[in-house]
Amino acid sequence: MSPVILSLTSFVLAAGVFTLVPGLDTAFVLRSATVSGPRTGFCAALGITLGLLVWGVSAAFGLTALLAASKIGFTVVKWAGAIYLFSVGIRLLLQPRAHLASSENGVRLTRLTGVQSFRQGLTTNLLNPKVGIFFITFLPQFIPHGVNFVAFSLLLAGIQVALTLSWFSLLIMMTVPLGAFLARPSTVAVLDRVTGGIFMAFGLKLALERQG
Repeated sequence: MSPVILSLTSFVLAAGVFTLVPGLDTAFVLRSATVSGPRTGFCAALGITLGLLVWGVSAAFGLTALLAASKIGFTVVKWAGAIYLFSVGIRLLLQPRAHLASSENGVRLTRLTGVQSFRQGLTTNLLNPKVGIFFITFLPQFIPHGVNFVAFSLLLAGIQVALTLSWFSLLIMMTVPLGAFLARPSTVAVLDRVTGGIFMAFGLKLALERQG
C-alpha cells in the first residue's frame, strides 16, 4: 500500500471516530432538525461544516499557526466564542419556545429559521479556536513525505467536512420518523432547555481552556 493511500485510510478512520463523538455541533443540529424540521437541520449542518472548512483551509495555508502561537489572539477568540455560546445557551434555557417555527398569515417562516440556524452553526465554529488548533495539530500527522503540503491538507480538510456532513445528514433523517412526538410543545421546550444547557456548558468549558 502506497504512503498516500495509507495516510488517507488512516485519516478517514481517525476522522470518522472524531466525527461520531457527540458534542456541541451534534446537539445543535439535532435540536434544529427536531424543532424546526429537516430543512433547518440541514441549514445548521451546512453552517457548521462551512465553519470547519474555513478552519481547514486556514490550517492548510498556515494561518491558524498564528492562533496557536499568539496568546493574545487565542484569548480574544476564546472569550468571544465562550460569551457567544453562553449567551445563546442562557436564552434557550430561560426562554424556550413552546411551538415550532413561527408563522405569518399561515405561512411557516422556515426560510428565516434556516438562515438563523446556518448563521449560528457557522458562528459557533468560527469562534471556537479549538477547532483551528485541532486542524493544525491533527492534519499534519496524516500528510506523507513528498506530497504538496497545502494540496494534501485541503484534501484532508475536505474529507473531514464530507464525513461531518454525511453524519449530520444521517442524524437529521433519523429525526423524521419521530417528527410528531418531537413537535409537541412540551418536547420543543425540553429540547431548547437541554440544548441551552449544553451550549452554556461548552461555553464555560471553552472559557476555561488553556492554549496548551
